[in-house]
Amino acid sequence: MNPLGDALGRLRLLARWWGSRPAALRDREFAVVFTLLSFAAPLSGIGARFGDLPTHEASVASVLLTLGQTLPLAVRTRWPAVCLAVTAGSFAVHESLGAPATFGSMGLYIALYSTGAHQDRLRRSVALAATGGYAVFCVVLHALGSPDDVGDFLLYYAVLAVVWGLGVLVRERRAHEAERRRLATQATIAEERSRLARELHDVVTHHVTAMVVQAGAAKYLTGAPERLDEALDAINGTGRRALAELRFLLGVLEATGEPGPRERTPMPGRVPDLVEQTRAGGQPVELAEEGEQPDMAMAARLTTYRVVQESLTNAVKYAAGRRTRVRLAHTPGWTDVEITTAGAIGGASSPAAARGDGPHVSGGRGLAGLRERVEMLGGEFAAGPAPDGGFRVHARIPAGGAA
Repeated sequence: MNPLGDALGRLRLLARWWGSRPAALRDREFAVVFTLLSFAAPLSGIGARFGDLPTHEASVASVLLTLGQTLPLAVRTRWPAVCLAVTAGSFAVHESLGAPATFGSMGLYIALYSTGAHQDRLRRSVALAATGGYAVFCVVLHALGSPDDVGDFLLYYAVLAVVWGLGVLVRERRAHEAERRRLATQATIAEERSRLARELHDVVTHHVTAMVVQAGAAKYLTGAPERLDEALDAINGTGRRALAELRFLLGVLEATGEPGPRERTPMPGRVPDLVEQTRAGGQPVELAEEGEQPDMAMAARLTTYRVVQESLTNAVKYAAGRRTRVRLAHTPGWTDVEITTAGAIGGASSPAAARGDGPHVSGGRGLAGLRERVEMLGGEFAAGPAPDGGFRVHARIPAGGAA
């Protein structure tokens, strides 16, 4: 057992509990406790003294003035300037009358700190008014026969200014922290919007392209009813999958709460199913998988799926009917994804749009979006014409989602 550690743990729990309560309620409770301490021995005789005037016996007036220095702390965060005005005024009268020292006089320092930390409007005016009030207080003390000179009054003022400055420093740090959180929230929102835009692009482009190609091929199958039924079933299945993925993404956009990371990330499909769907649409696709797939993070699995999906979509759009090969090579830490499409007729390279630099790429989010996905995870991405005139996409994706 560690008594010191246990005590510190209890203090942290108490501080956490205290900080979770409403500020107005905390201030009222603090004011009540501070008032009781001001009249409790041995603290009752400890306090700030200004002017060194002769001390008189305690009276009803001194008690009321002590209350004037403690009870206003109940509004120290809601109305800090009012709290300071009442507290400082009570303190000045208390000292001018030569009332006995009281622990309640420490309320002046608390009020000064609270004004520096919580005053939002007219801060300069409040500071000037407080300085003017202090100057009047010094003149009154001098007129009442205080032995203190100008140097003493300036020293008192410096102490009060330091207390005020501590409050200002805390206020500025709090404002900087709030601004940092605001900017972090904006960055998170922008990142989430970008991610959803990429997901929507991948879903819509792939499934709609597949449906268009399948529908175009179906009109030539009117003489073969059984093949026509297969084509229509393929179109129906593609449409259902598209609707399911779009429904999930729209649910994320319309969510009013803050879903967890797993709730915001779509579950990736299986690459073999994706290849089979594309093959059913008439595109000759070959799948080769090497090694044993490692235990990949969800983001890495989804990125692998999207790389294959976007590449097959481009193959269907720009090299319809051309042989396409999908290769997955797994190692314990990485997965290499390679999609190659045979060249166009005559050996011409793939169209500019397929390379991601043409005017027909949907929103500019095709291969450029894939590159961003892969590099965000710490992987490598390359896409361009193959030596045989075809097109090659290669991505190296870390299994853990980040290198």
